[in-house]
Amino acid sequence: MSDDGEMASVMGFSGFGKKARTFDLEAIFEQTRRTAIERSQLVLEGRQKDVHMEPQGESSRSAKSSVPAPRAKATAATCRTQESGGSSSDSGSDSDSDSELIGPPPPLQNTSQSGDDEPGSLTRAPGSTAHSDDDDDDDDDGEAQDDDDDDNPVRKIPDSHEITLQHGTKTVSALALDPSGARLVTGGLDYDVRFWDFAGMDQALQAFRSLQPCECHPITALQYSTTGDVILVVSGNAQAKVLDRDGFNVMECVKGDQYIVDMAKTKGHTAMLNSGCWHPKMKEEFMTCSNDGTVRTWDLKSEKTHKSVFKPRSFQGKKVVPTSCTYSRDGKLIAAGCQDGTIQIWDRNLSVHTKFHCRQAHAPGSDTSCLSFSYDGRTLASRGGDDTLKMWDIRSFKKPVNVAAGLCNYFTMTDCCFSPDDRLLVTGTSVKKDGGNGKLVFFDRVSFQRVYEIEVTNASVVRCLWHPKLNQIMVGTSNGLAKVYYDPAKSHRGAKLCVVKSQRKERQAETLTQDYIITPHALPMFREARQRSTRKQLEKDRLDPRKSHKPEPPVSGPGRGGRVAAHGGTLSSFIVKNIALDKTDDSNPRQAILRHAKEASDNPYWVAPAYKQTQPVPMFAEESESDEEAEKEPEWKKRKI
Repeated sequence: MSDDGEMASVMGFSGFGKKARTFDLEAIFEQTRRTAIERSQLVLEGRQKDVHMEPQGESSRSAKSSVPAPRAKATAATCRTQESGGSSSDSGSDSDSDSELIGPPPPLQNTSQSGDDEPGSLTRAPGSTAHSDDDDDDDDDGEAQDDDDDDNPVRKIPDSHEITLQHGTKTVSALALDPSGARLVTGGLDYDVRFWDFAGMDQALQAFRSLQPCECHPITALQYSTTGDVILVVSGNAQAKVLDRDGFNVMECVKGDQYIVDMAKTKGHTAMLNSGCWHPKMKEEFMTCSNDGTVRTWDLKSEKTHKSVFKPRSFQGKKVVPTSCTYSRDGKLIAAGCQDGTIQIWDRNLSVHTKFHCRQAHAPGSDTSCLSFSYDGRTLASRGGDDTLKMWDIRSFKKPVNVAAGLCNYFTMTDCCFSPDDRLLVTGTSVKKDGGNGKLVFFDRVSFQRVYEIEVTNASVVRCLWHPKLNQIMVGTSNGLAKVYYDPAKSHRGAKLCVVKSQRKERQAETLTQDYIITPHALPMFREARQRSTRKQLEKDRLDPRKSHKPEPPVSGPGRGGRVAAHGGTLSSFIVKNIALDKTDDSNPRQAILRHAKEASDNPYWVAPAYKQTQPVPMFAEESESDEEAEKEPEWKKRKI
C-alpha cells in the first residue's frame, strides 16, 4: 500500500487503487416500485378532490402540487442514503469514497413496474397533470395557428404602422428604393426629385436633398441600378439622365434627329419618354421607351448612341407608341405595352421579330401603365388604362390567366407589383377629386380574389413598391404624399430607423440687442455729422438754389417760354417734328447758294477779308436758254442725279 500511495502522490490521483462501487439492483428496483405506488395513490386522491372542488380548480391544483414535492425529494434522498450505505458496506472502502461516483449511474426514478397506472403520471408532480396536458394542447394549437399564418399570405402584409413623407403638392409620379433599402427617391409632376435617407432622418421626416434634374419636365420614372450606385431618371423630354446617389449628373442620353423617318437610323429618341428601367443582371444597361414609337437600350459607358432599337408594330404594320416597358427577371426578354392595347415581347438579342405577341391584351386607345414580371419569371402582370388588372402566363400568351375589372385608373404610370413571396399581386386605384379614398388592393395570385385592401388617402394611388429586403410597402399618391407601410415585427430597418429618433430641436439664432449697420464709412474719420434737428437741415436746404429748385412741369400744347412741346418718344415722331421745323427748300442748289451771296459781299467775315486785296471780283454765270429748255423737257428725259 505504501508503494501505491507514493505512486498516487507522484501521478496526482486522489482515488488511486480504490475498488469500483457495486450496486444492489434488486433493492433499487424495489424502492423505485414503492415510490411509484405512493405517487400513483397521491395522484388518484388529487383527482378525486378536483372533481369535488371544481370552482376552485386552479387554486386547489397549485396547493396540491406543492404537497408531494418535499415527499418526492425525501424519498429520493432516502434512496440515495440506502444506496450509499449498501455500497459502502459491500465494498468496504473508505468514508471519503461515498462522495465520489465511480461506475454506472443509478437508474432514473421514472421506471415503474405498475401497469395499472398511466405512464405519464410517473414523471409529473401530482395536481399538474391536467395543466401539463393543457399546455401541450396550447402548444399544438399555437403550432397549428403558426402553420395557418404561414399558409395565409394576408398575414404577411406589413400594414400595422405607417409614416407619411411630404413630397410636394402635385402627383408623386415616380418611386425608387435602392437594393439595400437605405434611400428612397421620389419624383413628381412638379419637376422635383427628392432624396430621403432612412438612417439619417428623424421624426421630422425631411428630405436631405431636392433638385430638378430635367428642368421643366415632369418626372415619369425613377429606378436604382442593381448595385444601387446610380439612378435612372426618365422625364417628359426626349433625353434620359443617370444620376449618382447624391444627385449629380453621370450621363445624359443623346437626342435623335427628328427629321429622319426611320427611327432605327437615329442615335436617340426624338419625342417625350414614357418609361424606363435597368437590366436586372447587367449593371450598365438600361432601357427607355418613347412616343417616337421605339424601345431603346443604352449602355452607361457610351452616351453618344443607343445600343439596340425595338420597334413595336400594329397588326397592319404601322407604328404604335409604347407606354410601358420592362425586363424579365433573368434579363433575356423585353416586354412593352402599347397604346393599341397590345403587349409585345422580344428576345433581348433579336430586335426584329417579337417572340410573344398578344394583340388584344387591353382596350385599344388606352395606355398600359405598368408591366411586371413575377419573381419566378413565368407570370406577367399588366395594369391597363381600361380599369383592369390582368395576369398572363408566358408559356401560353394568347389569353390572360386571370382578369380583375373595376379598378379605376386615371394615370399613365399606375403601378402593379408582386409580393416578395410571389403569392400576392398589388395595385392602386384612382379616384376623382372628393370622390372617396384611393386604395391599395391585394389579389391572391392563384385564385385572383381581392383578399385585402388598404385605404391610403383621399386621393388616387399612383405608385406602389413592395421591397423584398425591408418587407415594407411604399405608396405614391396624387396629392403629393409618399407613404411607407411597415410592421415592427415583420419589417426590417427602413422606416423603423427614423421613427425611433426624436426630432432635433431648432437652434435659436442669436439676436443683436441693437441694429447696427456696419459700412466702410462707419469710422469716425469718415462719419458724417449727425444732425440734431431736421428743421435746421430743411432751412439750409431751402437756401440752396439747387435743392430748392422746382422741376419744370412737362409742356402741353404748342409750347411756351422757349420750350417745345414733346411729340412722343418714338423715332417717327422725332422725324415729323424736325420736318415741320425745317422750312428751307433745297430743290434748286444754285438759288440756295446765291441766297446768301449779297449778305456775304456786304458783310464779309470769314474768308473774304483775308483775300480782300488779291481776290478778284467773282462773276456768276447767267441763266442760258439751254437751261430753260432742259427744264422744259419731260421728266423721263431729264438726267437722273
